[in-house]
Amino acid sequence: MITLVINGKPREMERPVTVAHYLRLLGLDSRHIAIAHNGAVLEREQFDQVRLANGDRVEIVRPVGGG
Repeated sequence: MITLVINGKPREMERPVTVAHYLRLLGLDSRHIAIAHNGAVLEREQFDQVRLANGDRVEIVRPVGGG
């Protein structure tokens, strides 16, 4: 079991997963979000390469329209 901090809230996962896999679990389209992993903004090409590990901090940002 690993613990991640996602948008400031602790989340538990059974095992480490890639950023891309985590986004699929959440049902999010990676084309419309930005990700910071441990304070570093990731390029979309990195989503399949970066593996989330115990204690990692992730910020997921989606644009919101309106007015």
